[in-house]
Amino acid sequence: MRYPIRLSLLWLVGLSASTSSFPDCKFPSLLDATQSDIQNGLRLGCFTSVDLVQAYITRIHEVNSKLNPVLEINPEAISIAEQLDQARQQGKTFGPLHGLPVLVKDLIGTHDRMETSAGSYALIGAKVSADATVVANLRKAGAIILGKTSLSEWANTRSLNSTHGWNAIGGQTYAAYYEQQDPSGSSSGSAVATDLGLAFAALGTETSGSIILPAEKSNVVGIKPTVGLTSRYMVIPVSEHADTIGPLARTVRDAAIILQAIAGKDVNDNYTMSSPFQTSQPDYVAACSLVGLQGMRIGIPRNVISTLPRFFGSAAGPIISSFEKAIASIREAGATIVEDANFTAYGTFMQSQSPAKVVAADLLSGLASYLSGLTSNPNNLQGLADVRKFTQLSHEEGYPSRDTRRWDSAIYAGMNNSSPDFWPLYQQTLSLGEEGGLLGALSRHGLDAAILPSCLATDVPGVIGTPIVTVPFDAFPRNTPVQYNSRGDVVDVAPGIPLGVSFLGPKWSEQSLISMAYAFEQRTLSRKKLHRVVEPLTELEDLVFANPENNEYSMSSCAPRQ
Repeated sequence: MRYPIRLSLLWLVGLSASTSSFPDCKFPSLLDATQSDIQNGLRLGCFTSVDLVQAYITRIHEVNSKLNPVLEINPEAISIAEQLDQARQQGKTFGPLHGLPVLVKDLIGTHDRMETSAGSYALIGAKVSADATVVANLRKAGAIILGKTSLSEWANTRSLNSTHGWNAIGGQTYAAYYEQQDPSGSSSGSAVATDLGLAFAALGTETSGSIILPAEKSNVVGIKPTVGLTSRYMVIPVSEHADTIGPLARTVRDAAIILQAIAGKDVNDNYTMSSPFQTSQPDYVAACSLVGLQGMRIGIPRNVISTLPRFFGSAAGPIISSFEKAIASIREAGATIVEDANFTAYGTFMQSQSPAKVVAADLLSGLASYLSGLTSNPNNLQGLADVRKFTQLSHEEGYPSRDTRRWDSAIYAGMNNSSPDFWPLYQQTLSLGEEGGLLGALSRHGLDAAILPSCLATDVPGVIGTPIVTVPFDAFPRNTPVQYNSRGDVVDVAPGIPLGVSFLGPKWSEQSLISMAYAFEQRTLSRKKLHRVVEPLTELEDLVFANPENNEYSMSSCAPRQ
């Protein structure tokens, strides 16, 4: 059984001793700790990466029974941290992520003792032949893969009547700002874990909204990269034309550091070979500038915003009011605001079935290909029909209470992405999102970016593969009526639930978007203003000072002991 999470190593490993004799030692709150905070402490010897891993595991244990953001802890995390601590002692570091624990969504393959299951019992015991490229890149940069995060099962491709953040293995994930809060999906656990300081940062995946929407609901930064900027190799696929892997972090700069590590070409994903950055990546971290909004032309697609009441009812008012405050702040930062930079085909886009058909066709092809490459496939799954059959016959999968109607539609349509009808359908979809959507608006008005409330930002970029950066900004006010989802089991809208602002640009514009998002973040500093109903309590100093008689760090103090 994979749930509850495996914590076997935590209680076998003694608390490592770290020096407290340095006058410059500071122990950052893990709820807000940045890369700079953590690396300064590691560099000074105030604490170790083993301390970090133990603190994060303890924090996971404190909240996981209530919020369920983490499915599994890497049983090798402490030994990896020991190795990285030893390398640091020897003067070797591998970059800005050296010794920092990172969580990854349970769609992203790891060639280790952990599962890669999409939250489904169908894939328990299945094994990938290699690390996902993004995981390999993180390891190369010195990051510790701490564990796997919960998600909407099969990345929200299965059901029409399920709940964001629910999967068969882990149950329901909740966000931390209201009791039973909808975390959004499908990178639900990655967002919640990042917000609560259960790791330095996390990876998520997005097809249409799966990074940006959970990031908004959990008051963190999310970057949805251009399709092809980050490799999808060894990641359970949804749509090869839309899938992308990106970071969730508590600050724009930290998200940029993660993006810097995972971006790059990969011969195993030919979409990355179309990137203009074949020899070197832009410096996403250096793009974090306080003047990143000065002189920028930023468009407001008012016809997109006008659809808010259709989806949010009475909650549309607070979202619009918050967004107007964000516009004012961006204008004050030196940007030119261009009104009515509309997506001219947005009405047609919202009525069209072609985007969903493209994803369904991609799923039929991509999942079969992924399953065929597994080195272990205990349930002998060959494609979507086999996965559906397993789900419908397995009591643990919650069927029929949670249906398989998305899969039913894809299988019934019978069109994969090599079918003759696929390419014309895909081109039709692109025209709605490009000239009739974001790219047309950017071109007609000479814009550097468009901005939208994050809850409206993801559908068009999902279709055309363009990047988004979401930044925390606000929350629903105290007098907001509580609204539940259609199942009545999670809260969609309530006082205190976070709201975000998203920056949208053309393909490969991450550097520019990060610059603008950072400038906005630093002007507003909204993340720390919100209140959670659940928080972990353990901090680094609780572990470090648990053994005050030890005032010098040694590797032997980190060794497992009974």
